[in-house]
Amino acid sequence: MDFKNYSLNIWSSKLNVLFHICHPAHVHFFRNVINLLKKNTDHKVFIATRSKEITELLLKKYDLEFINLTTQKKGIIRLFFEFISQQYKIFWFIKKNKIDIILSIGGAFNVHSAKLLGIKSWVFYDTEHAKLNNAITYRFATKVFTPDCYILEIGKNHIRYPGYHELAYLHPHWFEPNPKVLDDLDIKQNEVFFVLRFVSWEAAHDFGKKRLSFVDKLKLIDTLKSHGKVIISSEKPLPKEFEKYKMKLCPTKMHDLLYYASLYIGEGGTMASEAAVLGTYSIYINELPTMGYIKEEIERYNLIFKSTNIDDIINHLQSMDLNKIITESKEKRKLIIQDKIDVTDYIYNQIQN
Repeated sequence: MDFKNYSLNIWSSKLNVLFHICHPAHVHFFRNVINLLKKNTDHKVFIATRSKEITELLLKKYDLEFINLTTQKKGIIRLFFEFISQQYKIFWFIKKNKIDIILSIGGAFNVHSAKLLGIKSWVFYDTEHAKLNNAITYRFATKVFTPDCYILEIGKNHIRYPGYHELAYLHPHWFEPNPKVLDDLDIKQNEVFFVLRFVSWEAAHDFGKKRLSFVDKLKLIDTLKSHGKVIISSEKPLPKEFEKYKMKLCPTKMHDLLYYASLYIGEGGTMASEAAVLGTYSIYINELPTMGYIKEEIERYNLIFKSTNIDDIINHLQSMDLNKIITESKEKRKLIIQDKIDVTDYIYNQIQN
């Protein structure tokens, strides 16, 4: 990892900066800027978390000290009570540690406490269809930062930047793929393999949405396995029929795997975008409205195909020239890097200035 030549103590005022991390993807988004602040400034950095999936595992793997405030609750009623508990605990955490600014993705668990205590809250978000989160968050945040392809207009506190969340940790300044990941999974160089991702469908904006059935997943696997190795990453336990395809890999190596994969196919938008910015063609299977960054990766860079119809997906797979797709997708990654900014660098300079 290259920390580049950042100036020391650009701003003389010492700040108490809180990063509120409520999802595994938030760890990746903030970890580099956290390390930059610790290395190059006198600011005191705090991390508060919500225990969800592998969030704490990632923080430990990256040697980031944190305090856990609540554990993810499932179901609307239990989620509501967790929301209240998290707000209460973050309020007292801010007060006790004299926090000056709080940064988060989504912001629902903290902007109200920040507003009551008169401190700055910066929210980074890219998900237009998270209507409940956005309705209870955006108006209370000091600033809302979104990619410039974000479809909605938010208001006077809205700041757009030319990047994607994924470029905070997958920009070449911060990520260099490690081919040893192939040895870990007994995959040969240039061997065709596919990464499948099945999500839990337990986020607030996922309730009531259609998902891949067992039969759909079986059709997909049967189509792919005759062309290459199938590797499945899943947020929930897999049926016994799919267990032999389960990914046996440390989660910190997932992005290395995505870089070398022939294709990504899955229900998760974040991972579809991660694959795209790594130059791996993605098939995104989700009926949620298409987010601005996914829309741009489909229409501008042609790195993602989106559908929820399993027959359309299989027809698309069967019509593909895989070797051509693999080569062209790596070239299109160069276009993204050329067009977009290093998002970690951007956040760091926003804090310093």
